Amino acid sequence: MAQARRIGMYLLLIFVVYTIIHSPARAAELVQSGFVGISDAANSVGAFMTGLIK
Repeated sequence: MAQARRIGMYLLLIFVVYTIIHSPARAAELVQSGFVGISDAANSVGAFMTGLIK
C-alpha cells in the first residue's frame, strides 16, 4: 500500500511539473482559483461564526 501511495505521489508531482512547464498561465489560473475557493470558504465560516455570536 505504501508503494502505491509513493507511485501516486510521483505521478502527481510529474503532472504538476508538466502542467507548469507546458502552460504556466493555465497553472497560475488553477492556483488562483484554488486560493479564491479557500478564501471564500474562510469568509463563509467567519460569517457563520459571527452569526452564531449575534
